[in-house]
Amino acid sequence: MKNHLIIVCLLIFTSAYSFAMDGDPAKGKTLSQTCTACHSVDGNSINPIWPKLAGQHASYIVKQLNDFKKGNRVNALMAAMVAPLSEQDMIDLGAYFSIQKTTLGAAQPELIEIGELIYRAGDHESGVPACMACHGPNGAGNPAAIYPVLSGQHAEYTTTQLNMFKVEERNNDPNNMMRTIARLLTDLQIEAVSQYIQGLH
Repeated sequence: MKNHLIIVCLLIFTSAYSFAMDGDPAKGKTLSQTCTACHSVDGNSINPIWPKLAGQHASYIVKQLNDFKKGNRVNALMAAMVAPLSEQDMIDLGAYFSIQKTTLGAAQPELIEIGELIYRAGDHESGVPACMACHGPNGAGNPAAIYPVLSGQHAEYTTTQLNMFKVEERNNDPNNMMRTIARLLTDLQIEAVSQYIQGLH
């Protein structure tokens, strides 16, 4: 199963949302004023329950905004925020946040070893593939495949998302990829890999 997931992770590429790179960061900055209460001016949210958007791939941001708008990703607050946005607005927002610099985080020392093992090698016994197979050794993701940047993301946010994938409260992952992986992770592994990601750069 692990090998299958890695192959899927490496080979499923799409050009969808590649046009996100054609966005206007200046217009995106103006539009982002409504985002600042949660995500801060530069996309580095202070509250760890809200994701950092700074440095995230534009293609991924556009996909998530579209998913919120279409109901493919459920969040009442975000649904209200994206309702008035046009496709071009989303592209411009993606362009703005993608060029912002991500603030670095730090992992809890006692969880680094477990987190690093999951991120870099996976879990052979349970069949969990290495996170870096899709997200890269430094957490830089893959914009062409719309795999997000993970480096420096809040551990609390990442933990929440992995748990939501695990119980299928979030289901906008291509080909059930993240849901399949998250179901195999223990609570400790989720916490540890989330902490490791927070300190990854």
